[in-house]
Amino acid sequence: MSLFSRRKAFSGLIALVLGTLTSPSFAQDVRKQATASVNKGLAFLKSVQEEDGSWGKYPAITALAVSAFLKNGRTEAKEPAVAKAIQYIVRSAKPNGAIYSDADPALSMPNYNTALCLMALALNRNATYLPIVRKAQQFLEDSQFDEGEGKGADDAMYGGIGYGSKPDRPDLSNLQMSLEALKESGVSQSSPIWKKAIIFLQRVQNRKESNDQAWVKLANGDGGFIYDSKGRSFSESDGKPLSYGSMSYAGLKSYIYAGVDKNDPRTRAAWDWIRGHYTVDEHPGMGDKSLYYYYHTLAKTLRVYGADKLEDPQGKKHDWAQELMTKLLSGQRPDGSWVNANGRFWEDRPALVTSYTLLALAYCLKR
Repeated sequence: MSLFSRRKAFSGLIALVLGTLTSPSFAQDVRKQATASVNKGLAFLKSVQEEDGSWGKYPAITALAVSAFLKNGRTEAKEPAVAKAIQYIVRSAKPNGAIYSDADPALSMPNYNTALCLMALALNRNATYLPIVRKAQQFLEDSQFDEGEGKGADDAMYGGIGYGSKPDRPDLSNLQMSLEALKESGVSQSSPIWKKAIIFLQRVQNRKESNDQAWVKLANGDGGFIYDSKGRSFSESDGKPLSYGSMSYAGLKSYIYAGVDKNDPRTRAAWDWIRGHYTVDEHPGMGDKSLYYYYHTLAKTLRVYGADKLEDPQGKKHDWAQELMTKLLSGQRPDGSWVNANGRFWEDRPALVTSYTLLALAYCLKR
């Protein structure tokens, strides 16, 4: 066979494979498999739920598991596991509106726990818990760094939200969770929290035109996002902070929640970063660290952004939901769970990682 013939045959094979992967029948099969995978994952979560209704006796993980059930159509009224877990969350509510556990002070992290619990209660849509929802909303709004903490708009912390532990400092991960919980629970767009948040978001974006912090002068100005406004990133090169996957998706999602238009230069820069670094094979800038947190944030952000397809800089169009579902299905363990071989950021905890994955699958399936 000539070299030309071999190349032609190889090209035909590639076209056949790609055609199979993008065919309607293949897509339908992936969705069918994903639905079965979700059911198996939810069964796993039910099998490891604690007697007190929690997962891991920790409100944040419990809230993520509850959200995974709810986003996949398992309501409090029809699913006893959800009803038990909701009561655990309700019992964890404090008089000041925070929702967390006192069992281990080092892990109380009031803002982190409250944001995820508020999200679960918002998705549950039961008016019985509205007083708890309202107090949790106020607690998170009061936790934003602003004039109440003696911070003016020129302070790097302004507009951010941290874990809520003492001493506290704001970061994009906690801010994005809080903003999402507030948005989903119905906080008005006229609330000052959104404009203040935008100021912090600009300071964690790797974009010189809108970031007034010193760290951005050392960075490459690629439009992505890092962890905090002081220049701390979990992805660095030669001491310079680099944008990375989960925070770049979180930053874009937070801009949208805060009312920044898709055509705004800040959101366009974030979108260009995402297009240029799109992958479901690893966490861009982090490898296998916090991989499932990344998958969860990617799926949620692309749904909020409204992108069914994503075109990379080379012009290739990605059906990201189908690609992500295929990737996630390959990692499910026989017992229905998922876990990350890299245990950094608690991703060696099956209940947490399984909840992240089930949420990601729900967004892929448009649930």
